[in-house]
Formats: sequence, structure tokens, C-alpha cells
Amino acid sequence: MKSLFFKFSLLTLLGLLSYTPALEVQEFQGQATYFAKSSMELGRWGARMSEAQKKQVQARLKNRLEKTYVLNFNKEESVFNEEEKLDAMSGATDSWGKNFSPGEQYKNVKENKLVQSQEFYGKRFLVKDELLSLDWQMGKESKQIGQYLCFKAMALIPKTDLKWYDFSWGDLRRAAQKETDSTSTESTMPEIEMVQVEAWYTPQIPVGHGPGEFWGLPGLILEVSAGNTTMLCSKIVMNPKEKLKIEAPEKGKVITKSDYKETITAKMQEMRDNRGRRRS
Repeated sequence: MKSLFFKFSLLTLLGLLSYTPALEVQEFQGQATYFAKSSMELGRWGARMSEAQKKQVQARLKNRLEKTYVLNFNKEESVFNEEEKLDAMSGATDSWGKNFSPGEQYKNVKENKLVQSQEFYGKRFLVKDELLSLDWQMGKESKQIGQYLCFKAMALIPKTDLKWYDFSWGDLRRAAQKETDSTSTESTMPEIEMVQVEAWYTPQIPVGHGPGEFWGLPGLILEVSAGNTTMLCSKIVMNPKEKLKIEAPEKGKVITKSDYKETITAKMQEMRDNRGRRRS
């Protein structure tokens, strides 16, 4: 009888040890909200404008200069997306700016994989490529962001790699120069414009994620400044009660980053040529 009782007690104990409450096996997840602010780059056009005109343009472009993003992440994957909002003046979404803004972005830091949904004039693309290569220089400086202790890291990145989904009319000039150089016997290498990136990450959240293209530090990136844009984390929720959806987008024509850049540049060239023919 004692032997039988002992076996029953042992089985009961093993059963209790093997049982883990649902909360303890919950997948590690987090959600970070970022506020992004950009300054205007008016170039030579801006030099001819008064301060009042600059303020008017800045107010009109507020939706493009100030944005809110959400980053959902687990240990290996993340999804980064913009919170859509109405134009403050017209009450409509910024459809023109949407053509050259980053779409829903999935990153897998373990597999070095990027999957990003991009819409360009009604056509959907699915950009599949490697993550941006970042050679971080770790610093010793630290500062507090909210309740998190953060450390500084710096990197230099080619602007074309950082803004592959964007377009400027200078892209057409560079594309034309590239064609000229390819037919010339004395071609010269174009100058590569570099962007300095300053990031602040916290080891208190030990994941290699960050907003936008940025990743690869030993802690979640809470603040990053690159060119004329700064993104700052304003809220973090760790292991929310409701499970987050962290999956790669699936719809669209599959394409690489470089091919996508060439596609939108060629389309803008076509649009400019058509406009020129209508005027003549």
C-alpha cells in the first residue's frame, strides 16, 4: 500500500512540475510607439521664400513632417508601420506622399530578412531583400529615455540605401548621368552621399530591433536621428494581454530594393515626358 501511495505521489508531483500556467509560456512580445519629426529641405527654392511662406509650407506639409509609427516585436521578428492620420488642413489622407513613404515593414534579425509592402500609384509591390547593413560604432555615452537607460551608437550609411523607397527629381539626373557614363570611355564614379546616424538603445530590452531600417544593436533602439529626421519612442508596452500579430505582408509583385527604386524612377521619368508632350 505504501509503495502504491508513493508511486501516486510521485506521478502527481511530476504532473505539477510539468504544468506551466499559460502566462508563463506566453510568447515574449512588445510594442513601441515612435514619434518622428523631419525638418524641411527646401534647397535653392527655399532661398527665394519669405519666412511667412516657409511657415505656410511647413503647416501644409505637417502630415509629411510629423508622423507616428508602431513597432511590434518579439525576440527575432518585428513589424513597423505608420499610423495613418487625416491631413490637418484638407481632412484627407496624404495620397501623394504615400507613394514615397515606407509601407508595412517586416524584419527578421535572425534570418537577415526584410519584407516590405509598397504601393506606388495604385500598384502594390512586395519588396524582399536583406536588411540594411549597418556598421555600428558603439559609444560610452548614456542617457535616460523614460524609465530606460540608453547607450549611444553611430553609423554612416549611403543615403540611397536608407531612402530606397523615396524619390527626388535628382534621381532622374543621376539615372541620365549613369546612362551617359555607361556609353563614355571616360566614365567617373558618382559621389556617394553619406548620412550619419545617431542611435540610442537600451539593453534593458535585449532585442536587436529598431524603427525603420535600423536594427542590430544589443537592445531596442528608442531614439534615432538620421539626416533631417528624428524618431523618438514615446511609449512601450511589454507582453501585452492581447497577442500581437507579427507576420510578413504577403500581397504584391515581388521585387528587390534596387529594382523597386529603378521602377519608380522610370515611372516618374515617363510622367514628366508625358507632361512635356502635352505642353508642346
